[in-house]
Amino acid sequence: MEYRSFGRTGVKVSSLCLGCMMFGGKTPAAESYDIIDRALDAGINFIDTANVYSIGRSEEVTGEALKRNGKRQRLVLATKVHGKMGEDVNDLGNTRRHIIEQCEASLRRLQTDYIDLYQIHRPSPDIPIDETLRALDDLIRAGKVRYIGSSTFAAWQLVESLWVAKELGLNRFVCEQPPYNLLDRRIERELAPACQKYGLGVLPYFPLANGFLTGKYRPGEPPPEGTRLAAMQGRGAEQTLTDANYEMLGKLESFARERGHSMLDLAIGWLASQPFVSSVIAGATKPEQIEQNVAAAAWKLTAEEMAEVGKITRGQ
Repeated sequence: MEYRSFGRTGVKVSSLCLGCMMFGGKTPAAESYDIIDRALDAGINFIDTANVYSIGRSEEVTGEALKRNGKRQRLVLATKVHGKMGEDVNDLGNTRRHIIEQCEASLRRLQTDYIDLYQIHRPSPDIPIDETLRALDDLIRAGKVRYIGSSTFAAWQLVESLWVAKELGLNRFVCEQPPYNLLDRRIERELAPACQKYGLGVLPYFPLANGFLTGKYRPGEPPPEGTRLAAMQGRGAEQTLTDANYEMLGKLESFARERGHSMLDLAIGWLASQPFVSSVIAGATKPEQIEQNVAAAAWKLTAEEMAEVGKITRGQ
């Protein structure tokens, strides 16, 4: 397993991060425990969840697993705040009230005294960023949070947060977690350069583009039952299941096959080969998928291979 500097912090994280979104929901607790144990045995030291995943159940299962195996201290444990967690009008967003309340709730569910990385799950344009940052800074000073980050922020929002933190003498975001994969390269326009410029680690999620990049979907055929894109029919799946994307997928599959690799290897290995990526967030619904993901992250594409993939995915 390769370990990399987490942005500008100096903390070392595995090049693969275990995403726990399905734990306690689609993935039962017992299987989730096995997956976490397998991940730790494989050298993964970075786990990412969120309070909103299964409305707290993912955090509970993650906390239970870490209590069972006694390896909490080895991990960089990350969670998030923003989503709606109750029926009250104030049970969501990036206000001071909601952040502090939900941090306490996450600590209880995770059965830990501190959160290594506490991330703002989505920006809240209606909440001044200084209110959000002051609340997060207080949590760091209280020892309940060690680092803070953002998720799905635009480049300008990220830079604004850095400026406000500097002006007010507050702890700043150390990472950004965006959707990023071979189908969706939008962050390369502004967000990734901003992160490189200011030393923020990038933690891409959806590395397989909702499973499309595994090759399980085929043109002219409906999405396999039980897959994520099948569940998204009528809610954005059509934007992925296009003729152009299928054509690109065929070229990528040929590229990977010629080099003795699978499409999974290429999807994760390409992300792990990006110089601005600290760790690739990949989920698992079965323990054996951990080894597959770890092997995929170990593929280091050459500069020539990265250029060739770039031509395929940009249609050049």
